Amino acid sequence: MRRARRTNPRAKVVATGCYAQVAPDDLLNLPDLHPDLVLGNQEKHDLVQHIKQGRHQITDLTRLKASGPLRLTSFAEHTRAFLQIQNGCETGCSYCIVPIARGPSRSVPPNEVLEAVSRLVGSGYQEVVLTGIHMGAYGLDLSPPGSLTALVQQLEHQNIVSRLRLGSIEPNELTDELLALFTRSSRLCHHLHIPLQSGSDSVLQRMGRSYDTHFYRTRLESAVSLLPDAFIAADLIAGFPGETELEFLETCRLLEALPVADLHVFPYSIRPGTKAASMPGHLKPAIIKERAEQLRNIAAEKRSAFQHRFIGTVLQVLGQRHNARTGEVTGLSRNYLEVSYQGSAQLLNQEIMVEVDAVQHGLLTGRQITPPLQ
Repeated sequence: MRRARRTNPRAKVVATGCYAQVAPDDLLNLPDLHPDLVLGNQEKHDLVQHIKQGRHQITDLTRLKASGPLRLTSFAEHTRAFLQIQNGCETGCSYCIVPIARGPSRSVPPNEVLEAVSRLVGSGYQEVVLTGIHMGAYGLDLSPPGSLTALVQQLEHQNIVSRLRLGSIEPNELTDELLALFTRSSRLCHHLHIPLQSGSDSVLQRMGRSYDTHFYRTRLESAVSLLPDAFIAADLIAGFPGETELEFLETCRLLEALPVADLHVFPYSIRPGTKAASMPGHLKPAIIKERAEQLRNIAAEKRSAFQHRFIGTVLQVLGQRHNARTGEVTGLSRNYLEVSYQGSAQLLNQEIMVEVDAVQHGLLTGRQITPPLQ
């Protein structure tokens, strides 16, 4: 905001989004900077109208009805579109401010999702990624109620999108029925993001998570048995309040045994208004930083091991970027591996078969063995 003021002193500066939703007074009281307008998450969709009205406004999202359509929004690369099908969360994890910042779970009706996917495919996108704050709760607020599995089945029957990828799914919502869909589908990408948050049962309990480490491990093992090539990523919070050295060691040991391909590590930080903020035993920043770094080192080892498994195999790769200097195309495989291969810019947004021959500088390299797939 300060940079915006310096760049154009005459511009209106509007603060909006989750920070504005949760802590508007903090923004209004920033030293030497007073936003012209502070708007909540609900108001940002009608930004121009609120700028004309010129009034600070923050809707209490916790009072929103749990049903009703959301505005379908997408942001996209040239080849992949991201489609939000659900917003909000009612799980109430002790560390999370999302229920206040985003409100209760609200789902986009299936017919609107199908129409949006059709529009995106019609605009040339080869892959659609379904996203949500708590995507496993999709459809529970609709009338009649629906489910994520039922929506994916409808998209399968629609028979229009070439590659369909799912965002984050809670371990207790990764059902056998949904996994079975992956095994039957030629469209669903073998890529799962399953939040873990901690590998210690006592920490998970303090976090308010609805599973233990045995359940999580069992779910992942079921997924890998059905989808042995699947890229599985997990979220982790380092340095949760009261986390002992033994609890952290439990997390490290579990991670070493889990069939994960990558970890998204978040150092714990206080969110005022959450249960965790008032818990005893907050760790020193230096300890949190050190533990996060250890987890990232485990992640790097897991990622490298997963990549090396695919040397000598053939992957379906969607071209995303072209380097005119080197004549290389970099794309994404269906199981979420970055692959580089020789080719022209004409291969962008084309899915081709690539035989992998090495891992270099953090990505796979290979050679094209077929023309673009139709």
